[in-house]
Amino acid sequence: MPHTQDQRKFVYDFTEGNKDLKDLLGGKGANLAEMTNLGLPVPPGFTITTDACKVYLDSGDEPAALRDEVSEHLAALEERMGKKLGQPDDPLLVSVRSGAKFSMPGMMDTVLNIGLSDSSVAGLATQAGDERFAWDSYRRLIQMFGKTVLGVDGELFEEALDEAKRTKGVKTDVELDAGDLSTLVDEFKGIVAKETGRDFPQDPRTQMDLAVRAVFDSWNGERAKLYRRQERIPHDLGTAVNVCSMVFGNLGPDSGTGVAFTRDPASGHQGVYGDYLQNAQGEDVVAGIRNTVPLAELERIDKASYDQLMKIMETLETHYKDLCDIEFTIERGKLWMLQTRVGKRTAGAAFRIATQLVDQGLIDEAEALRRVNGAQLAQLMFPRFDDKAPGDGKVRPVGRGIAASPGAAVGKAVFDSYTAVKWSRSGEKVILVRRETNPDDLNGMIAAEGILTSRGGKTSHAAVVARGMGKTCVCGAEDLEVDTKRRRMTLHDGTVVEEGDLLSIDGSTGKVYLGEVPVVPSPVVEYFEGRMHAGAAEADELVGAVHRIMSYADRVRRLRVRANADNAEDAARARRFGAQGIGLCRTEHMFLGDRRELVERLILADTGDEREAALGALLPLQKGDFVELFEAMDGLPVTIRLLDPPLHEFLPDITDLSVRVALAEARHEAHENDLRLLQAVHRLHEQNPMLGLRGVRLGLVIPGLFAMQVRAIAEAAAQRKNAKADPRAEIMIPLVGTVQELEIVREEAERIIAEVEQAQGVELKLTLGTMIELPRAALTAGQIAECADFFSFGTNDLTQTVWGFSRDDVEASFFTAYLEKGIFGVSPFETIDRGGVGKLVRLATEAGRATRPDLKLGVCGEHGGDPDSVHFFHEVGLDYVSCSPFRIPVARLEAGRATVTGG
Repeated sequence: MPHTQDQRKFVYDFTEGNKDLKDLLGGKGANLAEMTNLGLPVPPGFTITTDACKVYLDSGDEPAALRDEVSEHLAALEERMGKKLGQPDDPLLVSVRSGAKFSMPGMMDTVLNIGLSDSSVAGLATQAGDERFAWDSYRRLIQMFGKTVLGVDGELFEEALDEAKRTKGVKTDVELDAGDLSTLVDEFKGIVAKETGRDFPQDPRTQMDLAVRAVFDSWNGERAKLYRRQERIPHDLGTAVNVCSMVFGNLGPDSGTGVAFTRDPASGHQGVYGDYLQNAQGEDVVAGIRNTVPLAELERIDKASYDQLMKIMETLETHYKDLCDIEFTIERGKLWMLQTRVGKRTAGAAFRIATQLVDQGLIDEAEALRRVNGAQLAQLMFPRFDDKAPGDGKVRPVGRGIAASPGAAVGKAVFDSYTAVKWSRSGEKVILVRRETNPDDLNGMIAAEGILTSRGGKTSHAAVVARGMGKTCVCGAEDLEVDTKRRRMTLHDGTVVEEGDLLSIDGSTGKVYLGEVPVVPSPVVEYFEGRMHAGAAEADELVGAVHRIMSYADRVRRLRVRANADNAEDAARARRFGAQGIGLCRTEHMFLGDRRELVERLILADTGDEREAALGALLPLQKGDFVELFEAMDGLPVTIRLLDPPLHEFLPDITDLSVRVALAEARHEAHENDLRLLQAVHRLHEQNPMLGLRGVRLGLVIPGLFAMQVRAIAEAAAQRKNAKADPRAEIMIPLVGTVQELEIVREEAERIIAEVEQAQGVELKLTLGTMIELPRAALTAGQIAECADFFSFGTNDLTQTVWGFSRDDVEASFFTAYLEKGIFGVSPFETIDRGGVGKLVRLATEAGRATRPDLKLGVCGEHGGDPDSVHFFHEVGLDYVSCSPFRIPVARLEAGRATVTGG
């Protein structure tokens, strides 16, 4: 029985939750509770649940019970800490952080030091014995609160801070003294008053309540919505809010803050990875404001804290059985854990770590397969830079930063997110260049091929977000002086890179080049191509990890994987990539080039003899094509779709031909064939060719067309059979909408196959089926199955006919708006529309198998290579998926994952 709003508990102390309550407490709150339960040093605090956020988002107001629950938990926290929130002589200060179920860099920034005010800043200074620290904490609160809660432009605070440093003649904020910071606090308060029309709130509880409400509001902020669309995170989850007692890393050189990973999130290698910043607070590390030192330096700075941190990292990795991402603060020599989560990682790291954990006995092979995905595998198949390419004088190395997220990215330099998006939409490839990124840069990061920053490390905002997206990223390239206002970057030798200049960045080495660096195939593609053995000397740990996980996926998967291939070359490559047959051979692709003239002759034929002559010329060419395909796929099924495109595609453009004929007539040079061709083009011109004379309709209207193709298939199969080979042809009739169409074509096909068998003295086990690509075919699948040996779902056309739009026309016109408005979470041409198209696939599957239990079922639209769609096809019970050759490894992996994840 569901709880009513009044019965629900909206606030949980860190001692009450655990890591399995992410839906309720968000990832951050659940993991803070888990660390508290493990006995790790976590500052006390409490979490406001996602349920409270949902009530707020639905009603516009917090739950009635929330204020009292927060007061109760705050009182308990104050009692435990021995001081009250904002108490003038010894203030309790807290941080307020968002924390959804899934880590979302686009969400609200953290607000630290809540509780500080004009009346308590002196008390903090007295208790800490450090006046500078108190004023630094106060200016940080006003800056964070002003930007995040009150919506003040953050650049205004940054400009005031930069001016204070210029006036003082110093480079970093730690060189500003108490007097400088006190003056800065007054300036910051003035900015808030001017920009918001209200003074910075002095009441501590008001500060906290406003910050909590701002977290709730941030769930529907543009940044958050954009990130959820990008990562396909549901929009109805809501976010939790974590209120945590403050610990301070900005109390002097014996204090600091850092981010650590239990393994390298870029490569997966084991070791000590992370960044540390002395005398710094909270967001300084991830913001990239000051360049950090490697975490290993902490051993020299504070060995006791370093040793304790190493033990905690080992505890967490063993407990979570995965790479952990950790935030910590050291306050005057005492280590505090502020956050942990299963860390985002690059695609290569995901495969390496999964196999490492199997070898360590922490997880089994099935779990290793769950830990990786097809999107990551696809990233590993992208090309990389060719280090051995000869220089052409146009490309030169210009700098080096931290290899934050691997890959090879080439594009034009742009210096702000707006330009990145604008140029990308115009078809330009761009590299987003910033001093450091922040959540406002999210849309530019999505649009860019890669990201380059002059500040920050492996744990900066740019690095973390890029790894999560699979974007190439180089951070902390200190030799590059980035000037975003003048839209330029100055190199160490004085060379200026202007907006629009070509850059190449290597996220695997951290190298930055001016110009376009050539690329070569990735080692993972070399492995799939068979040019690199997993155990070979040149194969690295990554190839070995991919091989192990792919081998396990192949052992456990139920779905078979075929290729969409129209020629022997593609078929051979598909077979190397692991294809178990061809699921779609589009015969119309065999009629291009020089053969187009033969099709024109067929269309223009006025008599039976002319038609037979044109078909006779096409027959041996088709037969030769099929012989090559059967040879490349010997022993494996080859599904051949009879001619499908609109007939006008084989004829000249109506406008071009009309002009040509008109000009020829004006010169009295009109050719009879051009005049006949123009008449044919006019006769066959269609307002909507996609829904016109194509597919089975074409075969029924043009006598002998399908018969010629069936004969070519049968004769090619007979030739291979007589050569002691094993051809396995499946003939597919396209665009069937009623069983009567299929019956007519099947009857003729069976007659021709019998003729060839008798003439060649062989038995051909050819099967005949149809493509289910029209809603009516899906709805009458039970009847159609009476005449079909197999169904292959043409989900591209089925999507077009179900939705009522032409893919070529609509993707460029309104899909972007639909995605932005949330009408689509993802394009229905990219991932199967489960509620519409998917429902028809399920219906046709059940009806077809009810009529014919042994009916073979597959899918040949490009959805067959989409990870999410593969899971759906597994769940529905299809026998195979078919996709383009390059996507076969992805489909194989996801078919295995569908088995171990249960769908």
